[in-house]
Amino acid sequence: MTAIQEPTSPVAAYDQPYDYTRVELIEPDWRRFPGWHDVTEAQWRDAQWQRVHCIRNAKQLRALMGDQLEERFYEDMLADQREMATMSMLLPPQMINTMAPNAGTDPAKVTEAWYADPIRRYMLPVRSDRDTEWPSHPHSERDSLHEAEMWVVEGLTHRYPTKVLAEMISTCPQYCGHCTRMDLVGNSTEQVEKHKLSLKPVDRQDAMIEYLKKTPGVRDVVVSGGDVANVPWPQLESFLMRLMDIDTVRDIRLATKALAALPQHWIQPKVVEGLERVAGTAQRRGINLAIHTHVNHAQSVTPLVAEAARTALDVGVRDVRNQGVLMKGVNATPADLLDLCFALQGEANILPYYFYMCDMIPNAEHWRVSVHEAQELQHAIMGYLPGYATPRIVCDVPYVGKRWVHQLTEYDSELGISYWTKNYRTGIEHEDPEALQRRYPYYDPISTLPEAGQKWWASQHG
Repeated sequence: MTAIQEPTSPVAAYDQPYDYTRVELIEPDWRRFPGWHDVTEAQWRDAQWQRVHCIRNAKQLRALMGDQLEERFYEDMLADQREMATMSMLLPPQMINTMAPNAGTDPAKVTEAWYADPIRRYMLPVRSDRDTEWPSHPHSERDSLHEAEMWVVEGLTHRYPTKVLAEMISTCPQYCGHCTRMDLVGNSTEQVEKHKLSLKPVDRQDAMIEYLKKTPGVRDVVVSGGDVANVPWPQLESFLMRLMDIDTVRDIRLATKALAALPQHWIQPKVVEGLERVAGTAQRRGINLAIHTHVNHAQSVTPLVAEAARTALDVGVRDVRNQGVLMKGVNATPADLLDLCFALQGEANILPYYFYMCDMIPNAEHWRVSVHEAQELQHAIMGYLPGYATPRIVCDVPYVGKRWVHQLTEYDSELGISYWTKNYRTGIEHEDPEALQRRYPYYDPISTLPEAGQKWWASQHG
């Protein structure tokens, strides 16, 4: 028997870089807002009430907040909408209720709490948030991932060999300031005249189904938009049943931020009953049906969100997974990422899956992190979560696709230019002999570069 030596002197205790403490979920009290002080729980749980009472403009926000927000915030918000915003304003009550939940009622303190709040920072941008010198990267683009270039029929992007993205609709129940599809999704803003889907929904869906029937190499369909929560349920269910009639389709993912921003939609009986029918069909046919949602901060994970996720799992959806976006001022610290992952995984049965680096769309530089910052964050979160629930931080490289942040082939950190390669052709490269040999560039935010790098970019794009 091996003897265990007892220590002869006390062992020094060192703090861990991150200390886990279980935090139970809470639903903030929406009655703290003057405009909702009489709203009942039954109203709050009603999806239609939530949709009707979305905040779409400054007038509605003033009516909600009473005198709790100072005038400077409204001026800052309106300046952003005039000069910078790529997405129009649309905030469900559920999402607003998670902003600055402990700010109190003093206008000065509430205003400062709103300025600092991580959910406000990406859902309701203000002008002072933006990078003053480089609000956009010189290589930013409206359709930064070139998805529309890869449409095989309207709304169906065939980017990866075995996977397609089906954009069912160009609206959402909520509009995120950093939306990667700002070229198409939502209402036009002062800065961006949005493109429009031209086909009728039934014709677009027919074209998608016909393409998939003729393309047996596609086995995985991401059904997105916009947000599938805005597709009338009978129409969405019909499309999903038609997808499952195609023998070669083996994975279906429903993309909806509304699971977090409008969980009331996913717990209303007609949707739950329909989802159960779809999930049952998927199980009988051996198809993996999952919901992918988009949560960026632990404050967004409330009991209603957990209820929506559990309900989906209870009726037979295989997985509910989260695809967040890495953003400064929102979640770009190890503690913020880990707090979010533990809230998702431990309290809401939502699997932390990806964190994307924010895409190079216009006016997004204040959110974006550099590749080396993303690499450091990936390192920092390892070892705390179960392996299967440790999210991958990925860079979605234009014309390449998702790559783990350590998969680059070359990195000029002074100029902030990384180079990436790939092992497949996108849908527009079948005749391109160089597609698999080419190196594809990606660009760090200029504000993260050393002085020499910033001077170089200024000389090139002054």
